[in-house]
Amino acid sequence: MLSQKKYVTELLEKTGMLGAASTPTPMVSTPKLVASDGSPPFSDVHLYRSVVGMLQYVCITRPDLSFCTNKLSQYMSAPSDTHWRAVKRVLRYLAGTMDHGLCLTAGQLELVGYSDADWASSIEDRRSTSGYVVYLGSNPVAWCSKKQSVVSRSSAEAEYRSLANCVSELLSIQQLLNEVGMSMSKIPTIWCDNSSTVSVAENPTHHTKMKHVEIDHHFVREKILAGCLQVNFVPSAQQIADVLTKPITPKQFSSFRRALRVLPSKDLCTTKTNKQGEC
Repeated sequence: MLSQKKYVTELLEKTGMLGAASTPTPMVSTPKLVASDGSPPFSDVHLYRSVVGMLQYVCITRPDLSFCTNKLSQYMSAPSDTHWRAVKRVLRYLAGTMDHGLCLTAGQLELVGYSDADWASSIEDRRSTSGYVVYLGSNPVAWCSKKQSVVSRSSAEAEYRSLANCVSELLSIQQLLNEVGMSMSKIPTIWCDNSSTVSVAENPTHHTKMKHVEIDHHFVREKILAGCLQVNFVPSAQQIADVLTKPITPKQFSSFRRALRVLPSKDLCTTKTNKQGEC
């Protein structure tokens, strides 16, 4: 198990949040955070930047914190009291999950990705949020939550931009594994919960509907036609990357956190050989 309990403890001590009442999720869906909501500027900008920077380091082994940390990072230049309250909620969540870490187990050499996007989620500029996670066997080895750099005109377009980023990450990992002599047992698969995006990726006749994202389209299509990967549909309820694009309910969050292999240390990791406690 990859855990940063000592570092998290130092972070909570620095902010006076050690032993604080825990919360089931690091961020709530309403009200949405915006750059300016009329609340006073936060008095200690250096502290805000320092704490969010430490949270970014915690994300190395805690993909469940990726979305909220990325969101809070967007207000580094001029944080308000509202933004600091959002940071404190994340810290309360951390206080209740200090013993959680990334549990890794042995398994098959196969790459699987989950790609998602929250369309027009930013109130200020209506840009979307991309999120993806790539698994090697049952272990997440790469993940990302990021605000897209341009406005997407449809949910399918937003999902397609996220899909292209996921494809790029997955193929980079595959190339690295090939260089060290490790070959995949199956063709990599990426799961997407937008049927239009999956259809466009698989069917070249739908190309005209996505001409404004032509580079991403050609990149993904080229890899599919070459047999490098396949893109399949997954229902939204099973879309693990959903946790990387927006705040979700505590029940959903807990389920996807477990799917991301972020587990409490008391949960012994079990490999396919039934050896327990080896992470």
